Amino acid sequence: MNVLIIEDEELAVRKLTKLLQDVDPTLHVVGTAASVRASVSWLEANAPGQPSAPDLILMDIELADGQSFEIFEQTTVTAPVIFTTSYDEYALRAFKVNSIDYLLKPIKRQELEASLEKHRRLSSGAATDPTPQVSIDALVQQLRKQVAPTEHRRRFLVRHLSQWVPIEVSDIAYFYSEEGVSLFRTRSNQKFSVDYTLDELESMLDPGQFFRANRQFIVDINSVQQIHPYFNNKLKLTLKPSPDDEVLVSRERATDFKKWMGK
Repeated sequence: MNVLIIEDEELAVRKLTKLLQDVDPTLHVVGTAASVRASVSWLEANAPGQPSAPDLILMDIELADGQSFEIFEQTTVTAPVIFTTSYDEYALRAFKVNSIDYLLKPIKRQELEASLEKHRRLSSGAATDPTPQVSIDALVQQLRKQVAPTEHRRRFLVRHLSQWVPIEVSDIAYFYSEEGVSLFRTRSNQKFSVDYTLDELESMLDPGQFFRANRQFIVDINSVQQIHPYFNNKLKLTLKPSPDDEVLVSRERATDFKKWMGK
């Protein structure tokens, strides 16, 4: 079975590819795309009838240039879709398009196996109705229960030279992504890598303490030193310690960010 992965975090793509191979070695990842635009181009170049046409698509909802729902507005998607998401607010829209299931990040092997088995049953005609008979209200409630953390992450065990050291979350100034690797900087300006995507980290952290500024940065509230108006109603942040790249909050997230800072 040909599988297309639409996901904008390189580490997440590697993890999902490995998980798919572990679950079913006959699955073949025929392509990956990191944005709405790239996804549309890939799907149009690999239309049904082509050897590389996907039989199944695993699709993250938040992509580098927008939400993946835009793909369905720009091209025809004939393959069933399993959405991957950290956000319960997208459940309603996900089930109104060509979706057979959803998976909450971080994706667990058992849940992926169940989704793939569901796809096989639908494809073989074992199910008479391809539309999931799911109460949307019940689905949203289920999502909320799954994503609501019982306890936020308090520390990370990271590699430093020849040993492992624990770092308290309260000592972390921000998390960021660099060339497909997730890292964080401490308040004392030490840099460490972590084996989680930013989406996974966001679900582990206290939302009162950390804010997802953009696809590359999750910032601690105490690391924000200054907030500057920026072009097109964006915000530019001055963080301490200073990151190598500028940190911008998008126009869409600016209002939420100001409310978060003002709490």
